[in-house]
Amino acid sequence: MPGMTIEDFKASLAGSAAPAGQDRALTALWHAARGEWDTAHALAQAEKNRAGWRVHAYLHRVEGDLANADYWYRRAGTERPEATLPDEWDAIATALLAR
Repeated sequence: MPGMTIEDFKASLAGSAAPAGQDRALTALWHAARGEWDTAHALAQAEKNRAGWRVHAYLHRVEGDLANADYWYRRAGTERPEATLPDEWDAIATALLAR
């Protein structure tokens, strides 16, 4: 959905389905926020680009597998942030929505 704000995206979490028209990386974040780690991971893993790798890194950080997370952060061209997980989720979602 073009022009979706972070507030709209967060509000959509109360719905039964992820917002239409988003790429797999953003859809993976939507599922991650709902605690649907396996679905989120499958989507992020299928997105073979920096956005997917960044979400993939975040998901492994969520599960506590920091070595695996660091591998994916490097693939995405970044380092593991010191931000809290909710703050990291917000930053990734905001960046992906702005593309």
